[in-house]
Amino acid sequence: MDNKYIRQLLKPLFTIMAIIIVCSFLVHILMDSETLSDYAAKNPELAYGDSALHIDEETEKKENEMEMSNANNEELGSKENVANDNPAQDNASDSEVQDNTPEENTADETSSSSDRTVYKEGFYYEPLNEGIKAKITGISYPVSESEASAMDIPVFNTLEDDVVPAISYEDLSYLSVLYYDFNGEVQSGELICNKGIANDLAEIFYELYMNEYQIEKIRLVDEYDADDTASITDNNTSCFNYRVVDGTTSLSKHALGCAIDINPFYNPYVVYNKDGSGETYISPPGSEIYVDRSKDFPYKIDENDLCYKLFKSHGFTWGGDWNSCKDYQHFQKVID
Repeated sequence: MDNKYIRQLLKPLFTIMAIIIVCSFLVHILMDSETLSDYAAKNPELAYGDSALHIDEETEKKENEMEMSNANNEELGSKENVANDNPAQDNASDSEVQDNTPEENTADETSSSSDRTVYKEGFYYEPLNEGIKAKITGISYPVSESEASAMDIPVFNTLEDDVVPAISYEDLSYLSVLYYDFNGEVQSGELICNKGIANDLAEIFYELYMNEYQIEKIRLVDEYDADDTASITDNNTSCFNYRVVDGTTSLSKHALGCAIDINPFYNPYVVYNKDGSGETYISPPGSEIYVDRSKDFPYKIDENDLCYKLFKSHGFTWGGDWNSCKDYQHFQKVID
């Protein structure tokens, strides 16, 4: 073929290639050097279709879940480390729970569980342990005058050296009960009584508790230095106290642990025409407004009261039935 003819054919081709190269250069400049890969990354929906979006969303979701899981694990590990480094914190939590429960009675620390009779949870009785004996000796339980002089603690209850107490420690029981106070809150109370009525009292106070019968407080009379007037003025329910009948020289049934006074301030002791003077004797002081039993008022014990019914069903007599005087707080039982 003639060289001249070939040159004529190639000339248009070179011209077209030159145009293409120039156009490509211009496009590269105008598109800010963005390659096809860059464009695809920025516009996946156009470069790859909808599937690329779904893949990215799923990946992002898994990555977020992993990050959250790691964060939770780190937080949990941090809390466990704090708990391990501060064991007192767990103990404090336990203490807060225990604070909502009734306070333990004084006998628990030195009691002998083998001699304890548990009627129901929170209701038990047992012989007097050494701690209780030490607590009541010279207070609710008497000591001889010679013994009193040798004691290092105040003594409020003495007998002449030749007088033997009408009851021994072995005749008495320590009783722990639960009860509802005047605020409707559960409290733990303690009594000392004759062992012959310990089970009776456990049953009675359990029934009172189950019926949410309210008693203001149940403490040993020793907390009042065995002063009966101080105890009943504070409306304290108590049992054993080696003392005489108020205003007499006769030994009270409380001295034998066979009598108990319930909410005494609202259920006073009344003696009409005392000493033939025509005067009415009322104890404790301040309870005079509760002598008229025809009136309705809270915590009154009468024949319709649950407390009265329970004690009567267990063979107790009620001071409110007496003729020579009225002791509305008082229940007692004769021990065979």
